[in-house]
Amino acid sequence: MLLDDNLLNEVAAEAKTSERLRMNRDMRNSPADTSQRMLNALEVGTVLPIHRHTTTSETQLLLRGKIDVMFYDDLGHETQRFRLDPYNGMYGVDIPIGQWHSLEVIEPAVIFEAKDGPYKPLAPEDILG
Repeated sequence: MLLDDNLLNEVAAEAKTSERLRMNRDMRNSPADTSQRMLNALEVGTVLPIHRHTTTSETQLLLRGKIDVMFYDDLGHETQRFRLDPYNGMYGVDIPIGQWHSLEVIEPAVIFEAKDGPYKPLAPEDILG
């Protein structure tokens, strides 16, 4: 699969019409591939709760647009904020295992996201607020 403007435009168009204002595209080669690799198109206004992953780190690479990625402590206080913007040389972030995080879309964006292991829905104790 070629990762080009046509693919990014297609996923971004789906995000615009999505109730959640985001849409992902599975990038695995087969269902037997237990990694998590996806494109995630994000529109301004999408809401992503503060959450953590207790079994994997997460890598986010920004392909287009502009987002802020925020880290939080156990009480939900913001501890760090990273403005990802490829025009300013800020391309991505690696989120350590167990780190509370969220993001805010500044301009419509598409990220490549990778995590270890198969998809597992977030447990209630892994969502703050």
